[in-house]
Amino acid sequence: MHKTILFFVSLVFFISCSSLKSTQKAINSGDYDKAIAISVKNLAKNKTKEKNQPYITMLKEAFVKSVERDVSKISFLQKENHPKNLQTIYNLYQKLDYRQEQIKPLLPLKLITNRENVNFDFVNYDNAIIKAKEDYASHLYSNAIKVFDNNKKDKISYRRAYENLKYLDRIYPGYKDVENLKREAHAIGTDYVFVSVHNETDQIIPRRLEDDLLAIDTYGLNDFWTVYHSRKLKNINYDFDLELNFRSINVSPEQIREKEIIKERQVKKGYKYLLDDNGNQVKDSLGNKIKVDNFVTARCKLYRFTQFKSSNVVGIVKYIDNSNNQLLERFPIESEFVFEHVYADYDGDKRALDNTFLDLIRLESINFPSNEQMVFDTGSDIKQKLKRIISRNKFRN
Repeated sequence: MHKTILFFVSLVFFISCSSLKSTQKAINSGDYDKAIAISVKNLAKNKTKEKNQPYITMLKEAFVKSVERDVSKISFLQKENHPKNLQTIYNLYQKLDYRQEQIKPLLPLKLITNRENVNFDFVNYDNAIIKAKEDYASHLYSNAIKVFDNNKKDKISYRRAYENLKYLDRIYPGYKDVENLKREAHAIGTDYVFVSVHNETDQIIPRRLEDDLLAIDTYGLNDFWTVYHSRKLKNINYDFDLELNFRSINVSPEQIREKEIIKERQVKKGYKYLLDDNGNQVKDSLGNKIKVDNFVTARCKLYRFTQFKSSNVVGIVKYIDNSNNQLLERFPIESEFVFEHVYADYDGDKRALDNTFLDLIRLESINFPSNEQMVFDTGSDIKQKLKRIISRNKFRN
């Protein structure tokens, strides 16, 4: 018990020392926010505890140095007077305010050695934050407006403008007409893709397969910047075409494959009297004749039939840029569907058959699916492969 307590005390002491060293190391390396976070965490547990006293002085040191560094950097960036600095200035003011808010709940902080409060020089950054936010918001807004003033309908530029406006709306809700501009930027930046199926084979594609492949709403492909249509709308200029071109459709002949299997098995048939080596009946200690199971060989011929039919569809998926009618990408696509049905008949003693074969003899032949059904069933896999191609290969990176 004594050893356990000693070990626990030693462990706590080691962890405490390690935390203090980490805090001092963070200060020495200029990672003041880490030092502040560690100090605040430990002081929040118990700020009057003797072992936590060093965190008070380290917190003061980290706070003073962090404020000095950030204020100096803000001053330099303001003198540089470059629009690219506005976000950094805004973020720095927010950091200055956040550090103070971390420390305020701990105050007052008193050192046990001299019983004096450790003072922190806090500043009200409200006006500075508001000014920095307004400057940065104005900058983001102006950049977005430049995109709208440009006659070129460059979708990527509008997407960037949307992201800037979205961020502006987050830091400054209700700023001017940002909501309307976001909607407009999204509308212009969205790509519309027309999806079509083309048959380049001498086979007829089942109508329901074509309808199923073009049921774009079941693919779940639409994203924020890309919309897929299988029917053209008059008021939309389609940026891209996605074509699924069938190159070959092959359906095999209907086949029935037969295989003969001979099965033998020892099966129980009543009983018989046990005989010794001389052919005499063996009796037990009471003089009764000893009976044993009588086994006979059951033999059966099994005729296993396999109905087989397959279909194979090969095609090409094309990505076409409608602005210049150029082929962007092409992806091969292929799928196969196999129909297989197994049943069996037998001649002889079916006791020779195990459960697997017994299940087969209960089945009968069934009608082969039509060629149209075979091609349709193949198309279900084609649809999944087409979805994977589209999901992995966007029209714009």
